[in-house]
Amino acid sequence: MGFLGKLVGGTIGFAIGGPLGALAGAAFGHTFDRAGEVDAVYSASQLPGEQAQAQLTFFVGTFSMLAKLVRSDGRIAPEEVDSIERFMAVDLSLDPESRRAARQIFNRALEAPERFEDYAQQFYGQFRGEPHLLEMMVDIMLRISIADGGLSDTEASLIASAVRIFHLSDDTYAKIKARYQIDSLEKYYLTLETTPAVPDDVIKKQYRKLVSAYHPDKIASKGLPEPFIRFAGDKFREIQEAYEKIKAHRGMS
Repeated sequence: MGFLGKLVGGTIGFAIGGPLGALAGAAFGHTFDRAGEVDAVYSASQLPGEQAQAQLTFFVGTFSMLAKLVRSDGRIAPEEVDSIERFMAVDLSLDPESRRAARQIFNRALEAPERFEDYAQQFYGQFRGEPHLLEMMVDIMLRISIADGGLSDTEASLIASAVRIFHLSDDTYAKIKARYQIDSLEKYYLTLETTPAVPDDVIKKQYRKLVSAYHPDKIASKGLPEPFIRFAGDKFREIQEAYEKIKAHRGMS
C-alpha cells in the first residue's frame, strides 16, 4: 500500500481543518476537515495523529499551491504539466495510487475559490518551526514554474508572497532562485548558502550545518510524507556534491 493508502482508508481519523482540509475533502469525496470524523484509517502501520496531520498537510499543500501557481498567468503550459508529472514520478517516486491522489488535489485546487495565499498560510502554520522545509517548498515552486522556459511575472509574484508568508529572508530566496539561473562553480556555493569570499573553515562549518539539517534521518523525524523524504535525500546529495566540487577547486583537505 502506498503513502496515501496509509493515511486514507475511507476518511482520515483527524481533522486537518482550514482550506487544505476542505480541499482534501472535495478532492477525495470525504470530509477531512470535520473534527471527530473517524473511519478506516492507517492500515497496519498506524501513525500518530500529529505526524499524520503533518504528512497530509505537506502533501495536499504542495499540490494545491502548485496548481494555483501554474494557473496564475492565465494558462497552464504543457511543459508545466509535464514537469509536475515528472516531479511526481521521478523526484518523489510516487506510487500510482498517490499520483492519482496528487492529480485529484491539483485539479480540484485549479477551480477552488481559495487563494494561493490561503494555502500558503496554512502550510506555514504547520511548518513554521522548520525553515528548511519551507525553503524546500519554495525550491519546488521554482522548479515547476520555470519548466515552461521562464518565470512569469505572476508566478514570481506568488512565490514572493510565499516567501513573505513563510518569513524567509530576501537573501535566502535570492540564493534559492539563483540555483536555477547559474551553471558554474558559483552554483555550488549557492547550494551551500555561502560565497567564494569566505575561508575554508566557514565552508566546512556551513557544510556540516546543512548536512545535519537535510540528513534523511533528521528529515524523517519532521513528519514529512515518505515521498518528500526521498526528495529531501536528493537535496542532501546535492549538498554533498557541492562540497566535493568546492573542496576540489580550493584544494581543501
